[in-house]
Amino acid sequence: MAMVAIGENGGAAIPPPDHRQTAADGGKTDLVCNSRESPSSSDRPVRVYADGIYDLFHFGHARSLEQAKKSFPNTYLLVGCCNDEVTHKFKGKTVMTESERYESLRHCKWVDEVIPDAPWVINQEFLDTHRIDFVAHDSLPYADTSGAGNDVYEFVKAVGRFKETKRTDGISTSDIIMRIVKDYNQYVMRNLDRGYSRKELNLSYVKEKRLRVNMRLKKLQEKVKEHQEKVGEKIQTVAKTASIHHNMWVENADRWVAGFLEMFEEGCHKMGTAIRDTIQERLRGQQGRDLLGNGNDSDDEEYYYESGDEYYDDDEYYDSDEK
Repeated sequence: MAMVAIGENGGAAIPPPDHRQTAADGGKTDLVCNSRESPSSSDRPVRVYADGIYDLFHFGHARSLEQAKKSFPNTYLLVGCCNDEVTHKFKGKTVMTESERYESLRHCKWVDEVIPDAPWVINQEFLDTHRIDFVAHDSLPYADTSGAGNDVYEFVKAVGRFKETKRTDGISTSDIIMRIVKDYNQYVMRNLDRGYSRKELNLSYVKEKRLRVNMRLKKLQEKVKEHQEKVGEKIQTVAKTASIHHNMWVENADRWVAGFLEMFEEGCHKMGTAIRDTIQERLRGQQGRDLLGNGNDSDDEEYYYESGDEYYDDDEYYDSDEK
């Protein structure tokens, strides 16, 4: 909100304060001091004035007032706030009433005094009445009521009695209102669900019914989406479990096959040994009967079994593959 100090004759000159500036604030704030003088070391606090509309009071407002409060080591911060009539005329409709905006400022810990019904353009008489030493505001130019586009703080800056504060990016009253307007339907339904009537919300009968139908459809879509997500999670869980069981089966199958082959090989070896022993026993029995029938045969004579691949003697069986 733009405020300016104007002399009774329309001039821009402001007499310098009756004290001298002392120590700076040690860099504790983001203030830019445009004054060539320093506040005095006297016990009287430096009286700093900040003004604005402060609609939907937010932390951006609080930070600017904090900077104004910390302009000097000993600061008495006065905050002026315009009433509804002046604000609606020069800036537009507010969300909060003037009394609500005044009360919001009173609960800000940086504010020492609230000046209600503050003028849109301050003059020298206003500064003298409230014994204001410095005016604090951001450096953006604000037009006065003349319509010429003049910066209302230009003359304060010229005499070195302007304390610049930094705006907080990403937050403003206009930004908050824009968020509400952007999601208008959701906030309307929110208040309808909380018991507000359509008349209180300035809604027609058709508009209310349309919003309720749309909100029900939206809730149904959300439920369907939630159900789909749950089903998807279950499918993934089953797939993971099946994958784990498959991997376990593959690992065990390799071990089982290896064990089976080992047992099969061992069984085949035992069976081959048994068959070989049986054949040797039968051959020895046949050999004994032949010896009894041929008493002249030598005990050391070898007996050949005409199989083409194998032969046997009295003491040992040989396999042709082992030669």
